[in-house]
Amino acid sequence: MKIIYPILRAFHRLIGKNNHSYSSSAPAIQSFYGLSATQNNGQEINFSSFRNKKVLIVNTASDCGYASQFKDMEALFEMKKDSIEILAFPANDFKQETYDDPAIDEFCKKHYGVTFPVMKKSKVVIHSAQNKVYEWLTDKDRNGWNEHAPTWNFCKYLVDEKGNLTHFFEAAESPTGKKILSAIEEKN
Repeated sequence: MKIIYPILRAFHRLIGKNNHSYSSSAPAIQSFYGLSATQNNGQEINFSSFRNKKVLIVNTASDCGYASQFKDMEALFEMKKDSIEILAFPANDFKQETYDDPAIDEFCKKHYGVTFPVMKKSKVVIHSAQNKVYEWLTDKDRNGWNEHAPTWNFCKYLVDEKGNLTHFFEAAESPTGKKILSAIEEKN
């Protein structure tokens, strides 16, 4: 499957599948900075530490054909680390993350040199057990406008320096592509 995915990704980009993006300037109703998440090493991250930085949140899976985006995420993190934080949220919602947290951590570091935070494996699609961060990202009564849940692995959400969700990008959008880089460069 991993051999077929690059061809499939190119085809999806060509026909416009998995590469939609949505944006809004609506202010958040519930504070993004009141959220927190646990890294796969057990350390808690309070999102209040992200004030004055943009945050790119990505649901990930090690066995997905889009896993090569870890490389682009790391490149983006290294290029913009003074102005952006990247948070990976591994999930098996699409049956492509069968590893446990220590194996996910090893995979990300060994294969892609990941230095940005990787959270504990959780559920990101809308469900009674959905991760609290993804509850905020997919509930317009909390984030101000968005109800788009991940449609596949490697969907991306961009939060601005004031804690407002500004963009949702589907899986095919590269973290270092023109659309995402332009959104990161936008002044809010």
